[in-house]
Amino acid sequence: MRATDGHGRIKNQLFMKSVKLPLIIFAIVLAGIFLFWNNLADFYFKIFVRLPQIEKELGNFFIEKIEKQIATPPPLRAVKEAPESFLTKAGVIELTNVQREKYGLPKLKENAKLNLSAELKAQDMLKNQYFAHDSRSGATVGNLADRVGYQFIAIGENLALGNFENDEDLVKSWMDSPGHRANILNNRYQEIGVMVLKGTFEGRSTWLAVQHFGLPLSVCPSPDETIKTTITDDQNKIDEIFKELETLQAEIRMMSPKRGSVYQEKINQYNELVAEYNLLVEQAKLIINEYNRQVRLFNECLTGIPE
Repeated sequence: MRATDGHGRIKNQLFMKSVKLPLIIFAIVLAGIFLFWNNLADFYFKIFVRLPQIEKELGNFFIEKIEKQIATPPPLRAVKEAPESFLTKAGVIELTNVQREKYGLPKLKENAKLNLSAELKAQDMLKNQYFAHDSRSGATVGNLADRVGYQFIAIGENLALGNFENDEDLVKSWMDSPGHRANILNNRYQEIGVMVLKGTFEGRSTWLAVQHFGLPLSVCPSPDETIKTTITDDQNKIDEIFKELETLQAEIRMMSPKRGSVYQEKINQYNELVAEYNLLVEQAKLIINEYNRQVRLFNECLTGIPE
Protein backbone atom coordinates (compact mmCIF):
# COMPACT_ATOMS: atom_id res chain seq x y z
CA MET A 1 0.00 0.00 0.00
CA ARG A 2 2.74 2.37 0.85
CA ALA A 3 4.65 1.50 -2.29
CA THR A 4 1.58 2.17 -4.33
CA ASP A 5 1.00 5.53 -2.63
CA GLY A 6 4.59 6.55 -3.20
CA HIS A 7 4.36 5.61 -6.81
CA GLY A 8 1.18 7.68 -7.17
CA ARG A 9 2.77 10.72 -5.58
CA ILE A 10 5.64 10.51 -8.03
CA LYS A 11 3.18 10.37 -10.90
CA ASN A 12 1.30 13.37 -9.53
CA GLN A 13 4.50 15.35 -9.19
CA LEU A 14 5.53 14.54 -12.73
CA PHE A 15 2.08 15.50 -13.94
CA MET A 16 2.17 18.82 -12.11
CA LYS A 17 5.60 19.56 -13.51
CA SER A 18 4.41 18.74 -17.03
CA VAL A 19 1.46 21.11 -16.56
CA LYS A 20 3.40 23.91 -14.91
CA LEU A 21 6.09 24.10 -17.61
CA PRO A 22 3.71 25.07 -20.44
CA LEU A 23 1.96 27.47 -18.07
CA ILE A 24 5.25 29.10 -17.20
CA ILE A 25 6.24 29.33 -20.86
CA PHE A 26 2.81 30.76 -21.71
CA ALA A 27 3.14 33.31 -18.91
CA ILE A 28 6.58 34.33 -20.12
CA VAL A 29 5.27 34.75 -23.67
CA LEU A 30 2.36 36.89 -22.43
CA ALA A 31 4.72 39.02 -20.40
CA GLY A 32 7.03 39.43 -23.38
CA ILE A 33 4.14 40.46 -25.59
CA PHE A 34 2.99 42.93 -22.95
CA LEU A 35 6.44 44.41 -22.42
CA PHE A 36 7.52 44.49 -26.04
CA TRP A 37 4.18 45.07 -27.74
CA ASN A 38 5.32 48.23 -29.59
CA ASN A 39 8.41 46.49 -30.91
CA LEU A 40 6.41 43.46 -32.03
CA ALA A 41 3.86 45.70 -33.73
CA ASP A 42 6.61 47.55 -35.49
CA PHE A 43 8.14 44.22 -36.55
CA TYR A 44 4.78 43.11 -37.90
CA PHE A 45 4.45 46.42 -39.74
CA LYS A 46 7.83 45.96 -41.43
CA ILE A 47 7.38 42.26 -42.31
CA PHE A 48 3.74 41.91 -43.28
CA VAL A 49 2.78 45.45 -44.41
CA ARG A 50 4.70 45.87 -47.64
CA LEU A 51 4.53 49.57 -48.49
CA PRO A 52 5.88 50.94 -51.78
CA GLN A 53 9.43 52.32 -51.82
CA ILE A 54 9.60 56.12 -51.65
CA GLU A 55 11.93 57.82 -54.09
CA LYS A 56 13.70 60.17 -51.68
CA GLU A 57 16.52 61.24 -54.02
CA LEU A 58 15.33 63.88 -56.46
CA GLY A 59 18.76 65.01 -57.63
CA ASN A 60 20.29 68.41 -58.21
CA PHE A 61 19.99 70.79 -61.10
CA PHE A 62 22.43 73.44 -62.20
CA ILE A 63 21.67 76.93 -61.08
CA GLU A 64 22.66 79.27 -63.81
CA LYS A 65 25.56 81.34 -62.53
CA ILE A 66 27.04 83.65 -65.11
CA GLU A 67 30.18 85.35 -63.97
CA LYS A 68 29.64 88.74 -65.53
CA GLN A 69 32.81 90.53 -66.53
CA ILE A 70 33.00 94.28 -65.88
CA ALA A 71 35.95 96.41 -67.02
CA THR A 72 36.22 99.95 -65.64
CA PRO A 73 39.66 101.57 -66.07
CA PRO A 74 40.35 104.76 -64.03
CA PRO A 75 38.45 107.77 -65.49
CA LEU A 76 40.45 109.90 -67.92
CA ARG A 77 40.85 113.69 -67.59
CA ALA A 78 42.04 115.74 -70.55
CA VAL A 79 45.74 116.64 -70.37
CA LYS A 80 45.27 119.69 -72.60
CA GLU A 81 42.19 121.85 -72.74
CA ALA A 82 41.34 122.94 -76.28
CA PRO A 83 40.14 126.56 -76.67
CA GLU A 84 37.30 125.25 -78.82
CA SER A 85 35.83 121.82 -78.20
CA PHE A 86 33.03 119.87 -79.84
CA LEU A 87 32.16 116.20 -79.49
CA THR A 88 29.55 113.97 -81.14
CA LYS A 89 28.19 110.54 -80.33
CA ALA A 90 28.29 109.35 -83.92
CA GLY A 91 31.88 110.50 -84.37
CA VAL A 92 33.10 108.73 -81.23
CA ILE A 93 31.44 105.47 -82.32
CA GLU A 94 32.82 105.71 -85.85
CA LEU A 95 36.40 106.48 -84.74
CA THR A 96 36.26 103.71 -82.13
CA ASN A 97 35.43 101.23 -84.90
CA VAL A 98 38.23 102.65 -87.05
CA GLN A 99 40.66 101.71 -84.28
CA ARG A 100 39.20 98.21 -84.03
CA GLU A 101 39.44 97.66 -87.77
CA LYS A 102 43.05 98.81 -87.67
CA TYR A 103 43.79 95.87 -85.35
CA GLY A 104 41.74 93.35 -87.28
CA LEU A 105 38.76 93.38 -84.95
CA PRO A 106 35.09 93.46 -86.04
CA LYS A 107 33.14 96.69 -85.74
CA LEU A 108 30.97 97.28 -82.70
CA LYS A 109 27.27 97.57 -83.36
CA GLU A 110 25.53 100.58 -81.87
CA ASN A 111 22.98 99.52 -79.27
CA ALA A 112 20.10 101.75 -78.16
CA LYS A 113 20.07 100.41 -74.60
CA LEU A 114 23.80 101.00 -74.19
CA ASN A 115 23.32 104.51 -75.57
CA LEU A 116 20.68 105.04 -72.89
CA SER A 117 22.85 103.65 -70.08
CA ALA A 118 25.74 105.90 -71.21
CA GLU A 119 23.39 108.88 -71.26
CA LEU A 120 22.12 108.11 -67.76
CA LYS A 121 25.71 107.89 -66.53
CA ALA A 122 26.75 111.22 -68.06
CA GLN A 123 23.67 113.00 -66.73
CA ASP A 124 24.14 111.55 -63.25
CA MET A 125 27.80 112.63 -63.07
CA LEU A 126 26.90 116.13 -64.19
CA LYS A 127 23.92 116.41 -61.87
CA ASN A 128 25.68 115.05 -58.77
CA GLN A 129 29.12 116.50 -59.55
CA TYR A 130 31.33 113.43 -59.42
CA PHE A 131 33.67 111.75 -61.90
CA ALA A 132 33.90 108.02 -61.12
CA HIS A 133 32.56 104.66 -62.22
CA ASP A 134 30.54 104.27 -59.04
CA SER A 135 27.77 106.79 -58.54
CA ARG A 136 27.09 108.66 -55.31
CA SER A 137 24.60 105.90 -54.46
CA GLY A 138 27.05 103.13 -55.37
CA ALA A 139 25.50 102.22 -58.73
CA THR A 140 27.89 100.69 -61.28
CA VAL A 141 27.81 100.25 -65.04
CA GLY A 142 26.34 96.81 -64.39
CA ASN A 143 23.51 98.36 -62.40
CA LEU A 144 22.87 100.84 -65.22
CA ALA A 145 22.73 97.98 -67.73
CA ASP A 146 20.19 96.19 -65.56
CA ARG A 147 18.20 99.40 -65.24
CA VAL A 148 17.84 99.83 -69.01
CA GLY A 149 17.23 96.11 -69.57
CA TYR A 150 20.55 95.24 -71.20
CA GLN A 151 21.41 91.63 -70.32
CA PHE A 152 25.11 91.03 -70.69
CA ILE A 153 27.93 88.58 -70.24
CA ALA A 154 30.63 91.24 -70.34
CA ILE A 155 30.45 95.02 -70.11
CA GLY A 156 32.96 97.86 -70.01
CA GLU A 157 32.88 101.57 -69.31
CA ASN A 158 35.26 104.33 -70.48
CA LEU A 159 34.89 107.80 -68.94
CA ALA A 160 36.49 111.06 -70.04
CA LEU A 161 36.28 114.62 -68.73
CA GLY A 162 37.60 117.76 -70.38
CA ASN A 163 37.52 120.00 -73.43
CA PHE A 164 38.97 117.65 -76.01
CA GLU A 165 39.33 119.38 -79.36
CA ASN A 166 37.15 116.88 -81.22
CA ASP A 167 36.09 113.23 -81.45
CA GLU A 168 39.45 112.17 -82.86
CA ASP A 169 41.32 113.81 -79.99
CA LEU A 170 39.06 112.09 -77.44
CA VAL A 171 39.40 108.61 -78.97
CA LYS A 172 43.17 109.05 -79.34
CA SER A 173 43.43 109.98 -75.65
CA TRP A 174 41.55 106.82 -74.73
CA MET A 175 43.79 104.76 -77.01
CA ASP A 176 46.88 106.22 -75.32
CA SER A 177 45.58 104.97 -71.96
CA PRO A 178 46.21 101.19 -71.50
CA GLY A 179 42.98 100.46 -69.62
CA HIS A 180 40.72 102.39 -72.00
CA ARG A 181 42.58 100.98 -75.00
CA ALA A 182 41.91 97.45 -73.67
CA ASN A 183 38.18 98.18 -73.60
CA ILE A 184 38.18 99.61 -77.14
CA LEU A 185 40.12 96.60 -78.49
CA ASN A 186 38.42 93.92 -76.42
CA ASN A 187 37.63 91.05 -78.77
CA ARG A 188 34.64 89.91 -76.71
CA TYR A 189 32.63 93.11 -77.07
CA GLN A 190 30.08 93.20 -79.86
CA GLU A 191 28.04 96.33 -79.06
CA ILE A 192 28.61 99.93 -78.05
CA GLY A 193 26.72 102.87 -76.64
CA VAL A 194 28.05 106.44 -76.29
CA MET A 195 27.01 109.71 -74.73
CA VAL A 196 28.84 113.05 -74.89
CA LEU A 197 27.43 115.88 -72.80
CA LYS A 198 28.53 119.45 -72.18
CA GLY A 199 27.74 121.18 -68.91
CA THR A 200 29.13 122.85 -65.82
CA PHE A 201 31.39 120.61 -63.74
CA GLU A 202 33.44 121.81 -60.79
CA GLY A 203 32.58 125.40 -61.67
CA ARG A 204 33.62 125.38 -65.34
CA SER A 205 32.09 124.52 -68.71
CA THR A 206 33.37 121.15 -69.94
CA TRP A 207 32.53 117.89 -71.70
CA LEU A 208 31.74 114.53 -70.18
CA ALA A 209 32.10 111.48 -72.42
CA VAL A 210 30.91 107.94 -71.69
CA GLN A 211 31.49 104.74 -73.67
CA HIS A 212 29.65 101.54 -72.79
CA PHE A 213 30.79 98.28 -74.40
CA GLY A 214 28.84 95.04 -74.18
CA LEU A 215 28.73 91.36 -74.99
CA PRO A 216 24.99 90.57 -74.87
CA LEU A 217 23.65 87.53 -73.12
CA SER A 218 21.75 86.65 -76.29
CA VAL A 219 24.93 85.45 -78.05
CA CYS A 220 24.53 82.15 -76.19
CA PRO A 221 21.33 80.06 -75.96
CA SER A 222 20.18 80.73 -72.41
CA PRO A 223 18.41 77.97 -70.45
CA ASP A 224 14.63 78.24 -70.49
CA GLU A 225 13.66 80.07 -67.30
CA THR A 226 10.17 78.53 -67.37
CA ILE A 227 11.81 75.12 -66.87
CA LYS A 228 13.55 76.38 -63.73
CA THR A 229 10.18 77.65 -62.45
CA THR A 230 8.58 74.26 -63.15
CA ILE A 231 11.40 72.51 -61.27
CA THR A 232 10.90 74.76 -58.26
CA ASP A 233 7.13 74.18 -58.28
CA ASP A 234 7.59 70.40 -58.57
CA GLN A 235 10.09 70.41 -55.71
CA ASN A 236 7.58 72.22 -53.49
CA LYS A 237 4.86 69.69 -54.36
CA ILE A 238 7.23 66.78 -53.71
CA ASP A 239 8.16 68.20 -50.31
CA GLU A 240 4.49 68.63 -49.39
CA ILE A 241 3.58 65.06 -50.37
CA PHE A 242 6.60 63.68 -48.52
CA LYS A 243 5.41 65.37 -45.32
CA GLU A 244 1.96 63.82 -45.82
CA LEU A 245 3.59 60.41 -46.28
CA GLU A 246 5.55 60.78 -43.06
CA THR A 247 2.36 61.68 -41.19
CA LEU A 248 0.45 58.74 -42.67
CA GLN A 249 3.29 56.35 -41.92
CA ALA A 250 3.34 57.46 -38.29
CA GLU A 251 -0.43 56.98 -38.06
CA ILE A 252 -0.21 53.46 -39.53
CA ARG A 253 2.52 52.48 -37.08
CA MET A 254 0.38 53.61 -34.14
CA MET A 255 -2.81 51.86 -35.30
CA SER A 256 -3.99 48.86 -33.31
CA PRO A 257 -5.03 46.28 -34.27
CA LYS A 258 -3.17 46.21 -37.57
CA ARG A 259 -6.04 44.62 -39.46
CA GLY A 260 -9.58 45.37 -40.45
CA SER A 261 -11.22 47.71 -42.95
CA VAL A 262 -10.08 50.97 -41.30
CA TYR A 263 -6.47 49.81 -41.20
CA GLN A 264 -6.59 48.57 -44.80
CA GLU A 265 -8.13 51.86 -45.95
CA LYS A 266 -5.25 53.77 -44.36
CA ILE A 267 -2.74 51.44 -46.06
CA ASN A 268 -4.43 51.99 -49.44
CA GLN A 269 -4.36 55.75 -48.92
CA TYR A 270 -0.64 55.58 -48.16
CA ASN A 271 0.10 53.38 -51.18
CA GLU A 272 -1.76 55.69 -53.56
CA LEU A 273 0.09 58.70 -52.21
CA VAL A 274 3.45 56.94 -52.60
CA ALA A 275 2.61 56.15 -56.23
CA GLU A 276 1.74 59.80 -56.85
CA TYR A 277 4.94 60.91 -55.12
CA ASN A 278 7.20 58.55 -57.08
CA LEU A 279 5.61 59.53 -60.39
CA LEU A 280 6.14 63.22 -59.66
CA VAL A 281 9.78 62.56 -58.73
CA GLU A 282 10.41 60.72 -62.01
CA GLN A 283 8.79 63.50 -64.02
CA ALA A 284 10.86 66.10 -62.15
CA LYS A 285 14.06 64.17 -62.92
CA LEU A 286 13.29 64.29 -66.64
CA ILE A 287 12.73 68.05 -66.51
CA ILE A 288 15.92 68.53 -64.50
CA ASN A 289 17.91 66.55 -67.08
CA GLU A 290 16.58 68.80 -69.84
CA TYR A 291 17.49 71.93 -67.90
CA ASN A 292 20.97 70.56 -67.21
CA ARG A 293 21.41 69.90 -70.92
CA GLN A 294 20.53 73.50 -71.75
CA VAL A 295 22.91 74.84 -69.10
CA ARG A 296 25.75 72.71 -70.46
CA LEU A 297 25.13 74.09 -73.96
CA PHE A 298 25.17 77.62 -72.56
CA ASN A 299 28.42 77.04 -70.69
CA GLU A 300 30.03 75.47 -73.76
CA CYS A 301 29.04 78.55 -75.76
CA LEU A 302 30.58 80.87 -73.17
CA THR A 303 33.89 79.04 -73.14
CA GLY A 304 33.98 79.15 -76.92
CA ILE A 305 33.89 82.97 -77.06
CA PRO A 306 37.48 84.24 -77.47
CA GLU A 307 38.89 86.57 -74.84
